[in-house]
Amino acid sequence: MGGLCSTWTRTRRRRTTSASLALLVPLGLLVERPLTAHETENTHVQATFSESTYQIDVLNDPDWLWLMLSPEAGLIVPDFAERDRQLADLSDRFAEELVVLFDGAPIAISHTEYIAPIEHDPTAPMGWGEPGMFRLTGTIPEGAERVQFAYGLVVDQYPITLSVDGGTPVTRWLLAGERSEAFVLADLQPMTRLQVSGQYLQLGYTHILPKGLDHILFVLGIFLLSPRLKLILLQVTAFTVAHTITLALTIYGVFALPPSVVEPLIALSIAYVAIENLVTRELQPWRMVLVFGFGLLHGMGFAGVLSDLGLPRSEFMTALLTFNLGVEGGQLTVIALAFGAVFQVQKQEWYRRWVVVPASLAIAATGLVWTVQRVGGLG
Repeated sequence: MGGLCSTWTRTRRRRTTSASLALLVPLGLLVERPLTAHETENTHVQATFSESTYQIDVLNDPDWLWLMLSPEAGLIVPDFAERDRQLADLSDRFAEELVVLFDGAPIAISHTEYIAPIEHDPTAPMGWGEPGMFRLTGTIPEGAERVQFAYGLVVDQYPITLSVDGGTPVTRWLLAGERSEAFVLADLQPMTRLQVSGQYLQLGYTHILPKGLDHILFVLGIFLLSPRLKLILLQVTAFTVAHTITLALTIYGVFALPPSVVEPLIALSIAYVAIENLVTRELQPWRMVLVFGFGLLHGMGFAGVLSDLGLPRSEFMTALLTFNLGVEGGQLTVIALAFGAVFQVQKQEWYRRWVVVPASLAIAATGLVWTVQRVGGLG
């Protein structure tokens, strides 16, 4: 009998440990992921073509650019004046990361220069400040009909916007290192509504999985309060409705808050939800208000993915709706994975002590650390 009890105890501990670890896997990414809620590189490529010349502007966060182009210099970014001076000296190095092809043949880039941001906000988290820009210019080969582009330095999806002789711009999203489609200079075609839907559905989903560590932790915090599906879906729905509202308002320039305000509040919201899990077992009315407010904040963050891309105004609503559907799909995937991790043990008496409490403590600690770092401008 004692042997059976001992075996059962070891089995229970293994299941408990496995469940806790499965819920906390995202925390292992903390040392690899940036401290901000959104992409640190914030890449956007703008390419314009005339009858015989081209100009390609590549916009990135300047601190991120310096770190990527100066790996041997360490992780301490110099003051902005010195940083921009060094980036200007690295123009030729930057040009090595780009490939421009006309009719399938790569060309030598005639000239590359770095244009520093006019303003500098030392409190802005990486990826949220004014972008620096490398400008590449040259001559289009005589008779060239098609152009392609690839950017090797970037590590995330990024938009490229093209226009010819001041015509209507078209935008595509490219993967890291991916060569773009061959654009016909004489007949640039915008994405169809179906293409826009597919593109932004994917962007919304990947903004949660795998890139949205803060979103993942918040959804896990929602999940840990109670495993009852109805309560979880109520909170997730409140979050989705809220971020849809501010995403639309921010895109159309109606309302926005600076990232130096938004980012710390997002981190603090993560900590609050997790801390509340430690002091209550039931969904309280104020929790729904908090979740809704968190969604409002995240809508402003999501807007950075969709705004200023040169998309036809008529397609913004399509992009908005499908992006939100992708976000919702990512959140539901997180919930499904969490259910899968704990469904065998969530009704056990020890589930709260050995799963909910340690996981909530870890999430709360992460949120508080992020809050301090973002308030202090360390993100």
